[in-house]
Amino acid sequence: MNDPFKQAPGNRKVLTAGDDASGRLDAFLTEALGGEFSRNRIKGLIEQGAVSVNALTVTESKRKVHPGDTFQIALPEPEDPEPKGEAIPLDVLYEDQDLIVLVKPAGLVVHPGAGNWTGTLVNALIHHCGDSLSGIGGVKRPGIVHRLDKDTSGVMVVAKNDAAHRHLSDQFADHGRNGPLERAYRAVVWGRPRQLKGTIDAPLGRAGDRTKRAVKRDDSDDAREAITHYEVVDRYHEKPDGTSLASAVECHLETGRTHQIRVHMAHIGHPLIGDPDYGAAFRTKANLLPEPARTAVNRFPRQALHAFMLQFEHPSTGETMHFEAAVPSDMQELVDALRMAAP
Repeated sequence: MNDPFKQAPGNRKVLTAGDDASGRLDAFLTEALGGEFSRNRIKGLIEQGAVSVNALTVTESKRKVHPGDTFQIALPEPEDPEPKGEAIPLDVLYEDQDLIVLVKPAGLVVHPGAGNWTGTLVNALIHHCGDSLSGIGGVKRPGIVHRLDKDTSGVMVVAKNDAAHRHLSDQFADHGRNGPLERAYRAVVWGRPRQLKGTIDAPLGRAGDRTKRAVKRDDSDDAREAITHYEVVDRYHEKPDGTSLASAVECHLETGRTHQIRVHMAHIGHPLIGDPDYGAAFRTKANLLPEPARTAVNRFPRQALHAFMLQFEHPSTGETMHFEAAVPSDMQELVDALRMAAP
C-alpha cells in the first residue's frame, strides 16, 4: 500500500491500494484501517453502500481488491445509544481516550436489561464519558468486555472505542494465557477449605434456569472449562481441631465464567457468606457465631465477593496496567466482626 488512509472532507476516508494489494474487500479495508473498526463493522458499511471503489458504490464485501484501486468510505456519525446517560457517581481509577477503569459498587447492575433499564453502570458511563465515546459497532456506547454480578463489587475496565473493545475482549477471551491479564478476588466463605491453597478445575453450565450455574460433567453439552486458584488468607473463629466457622479466601481466575467463584467455592463445600443462590443452605450457621459476628452475618445483604485486582495490557500503548481496590466498607465491617469472634 503506497498511500495510507487520509481524512477527506466530511466524514470520509480515502486511499489507493498498493501494488501488492489483494484479497476480499472487507478483509483488506479492516487491515488498512489498522483495527479502528471490526471486520463485521466494515462488512456492514459495505452492505449499506457506504464504500465506493474507483468512484462506483459496491455492496459486496467479498469483492476482490486489485492494485491501484481507489477506495472511499463514508463513515456515519455514531448513533445515540438506546440507554440514556444518567448522573450516577463513579469511582474512577484511570481514564484516557481508549478506556476507563473504575470500581463498581455492590448493588449496581452493569448493563440495562429486563427489570433494570435504568440506573446501570452503562447509563452512568454514557453520562460520564459523553463525547469521548467514539462508538462501539457504530453506536456511541461504552464497550463492556467483562462483567461483575450486581452484588459483587470491584475493579472493572470498559472500552471507549472499537479498537480498544476488540483488543480488551481478546485478552479476556484468552484468559491471560498469552499476556498480562490477571484478575483476583477476595471472598469470605463458610468454613475453612481442608487445603489452604489449591485449584478448582470443574466445568460449569446452566443449572436449569437462565441465570444460575452448576458444575457439569466434562461431556455435558453446555459444559465450559472453568478453573479457579484459591488461597486461604485468614481464618475466623478457628477451633482446636483446625476447622473454622469462616475464612477469607483470595481467588485468581484462570477462566472467567458466570458466577465462577460462587459456584466453585460452593462445590467444595464452602459457599460465600451472604450468597442467596449458592449458599442459602448455610444461613443457619450464623447461629453458631458469637456476637457481633452473628448480627453482622445476618445483616450482610449480598455475597461477600470483591474483585480487588485487575491487570491487563493497554490496547494502544502495550503497557501493563495494574489496578487494585480495597474491599468496600460493608465487607470490611463483616470481616472486622468475624475477627472479633472468640471460641
